[in-house]
Amino acid sequence: MINMPLDQIKERISQKTGLSEDEINQKIKAKLKQLPGLISEQGAAHIVANELKVKLFDIGEKLQIKNILSGMRNVDVVGKVLQKYELREFKTEKHAGKVANMLIGDDTGVIRVVLWHKQAELINQLKEGDIVKIRGGYVRDNQGRKEIHLSELSKLIINPPGVNVEVKPYEPPVAVRKSIADIKEDDVNVEILATIVQVFDINFFEVCPQCNKRVRLRDEGFLCPTHGKIEPEYNYVLNIYLDDGSDNIRTVFWRQQVEQLLSMDKSQIMVFKDDPSKFEPIKTELLGNIIKVIGRANKNQTFDRIELVVNQVDKSPDPDEEIKKLKEEVEKAVTQDKEANTTPIDTSQEAKHETQDNQDKAAQPPTQQEATLEEEDLENLDLDEELESIE
Repeated sequence: MINMPLDQIKERISQKTGLSEDEINQKIKAKLKQLPGLISEQGAAHIVANELKVKLFDIGEKLQIKNILSGMRNVDVVGKVLQKYELREFKTEKHAGKVANMLIGDDTGVIRVVLWHKQAELINQLKEGDIVKIRGGYVRDNQGRKEIHLSELSKLIINPPGVNVEVKPYEPPVAVRKSIADIKEDDVNVEILATIVQVFDINFFEVCPQCNKRVRLRDEGFLCPTHGKIEPEYNYVLNIYLDDGSDNIRTVFWRQQVEQLLSMDKSQIMVFKDDPSKFEPIKTELLGNIIKVIGRANKNQTFDRIELVVNQVDKSPDPDEEIKKLKEEVEKAVTQDKEANTTPIDTSQEAKHETQDNQDKAAQPPTQQEATLEEEDLENLDLDEELESIE
C-alpha cells in the first residue's frame, strides 16, 4: 500500500485545485464527521482528493525524489550517482544471489537504490557523478528509510543522452562512535577506534572479469554462468580482530578496504596470493596499531556473534579529534553514572557471576576451529538479510 503523508496529500490537493489549507481542512473535517470512527484523517483526505478528481500520484510517471513514497511500484526516476558500494554475493537458507546499492540525488533529495541479482552487476559500470534513469522500480520502507529496489524486470539506463540533473548539496551521514561492547546487530553506520590484535591471511577468490561474478574451476576451466569459459581475475578479503578495551570484534575488509589498510594497490597485494609467507611481516607490523573504521554490523549465525563489515578505514586518526571525542565520552559517562546512582543496583551473587562470565567470554581469543571455519565459510558470509547496506 502506498503511504502518502497527510501534509503531502493536502499540498497536492492545494496545487491541483487552488483551495487554501483552511478550505481543505474543513472538507476533511466534514468527511470525518460524515463517517465517524470509520476512517482516519489521512483516509478522509484521500476521499476528499478523489471527490475533487485530484490524482495524488500517477504510477509510472517520472518522480522527484522527495515525492517518492513507500509502496509505489513501476516507478520512473532520474538522479545523479552520489555514492556507490561494492557488489556483494549472499547466501541464506532460502536464497542466494547478488546485491549492490548506491545513493542517487536530484534537486529535491537523496535516496538509496538497491540492485538485485543481474541488476547488481551494473554497479561495476557506474561511477560517482553518472546520471541514471530508473524504470520500473519499486519502493520499500527499510526502518523508516525509503529505498528504490530494482528487480529483473526493472531497467537502469546509464547517462541517457540529453538528460541533466541538478543535485541538492549532499553530505554523507555521520557515523556514530561506539565502543565495541555497545555495537548492536542493526547498527548500519557505526565508528570504532580500536587496536589490531589478530590478523588472518588474505583470502583470494576468482571472479569473472566482465561481471565480477564468483567463478569456480571445472574440468574445462573456469566457467562464468553468464559469460562461459573465462580467464578469471581475483578479488580478496581480509579478516582482522580489533579490541578497544570493552570487547573485541571480528572485522571484514573487502578489496577496496584492504588496499586502504595496507596502502597497496592490487598488483602489490596479488604477490601474497602466490607467496603467503611474504604477508607474515606485514601481519606483524599491523599488530598493535590503532585504527578507526566505519562499517555495518552483521550477525554471524554460525558463531552467534556480531561482526563489522568495514566500508571506511582511517589508519592515522587525528589526535585532536580523538581527544575531543574522548572528552565527550567521559562527560556522557559521568552523566550516566549520576543517573545510575538514583536507581537500585543489583548486588546479588548471581549478577556478579554473570558479569564475570561475560567478561571472561569477551576476553577469549578466537579458537583455531573458529578461524578455520571462518576462512572456509567466507564466501557464504551473511552480510545481513539484504546486505546495504553496506557500506
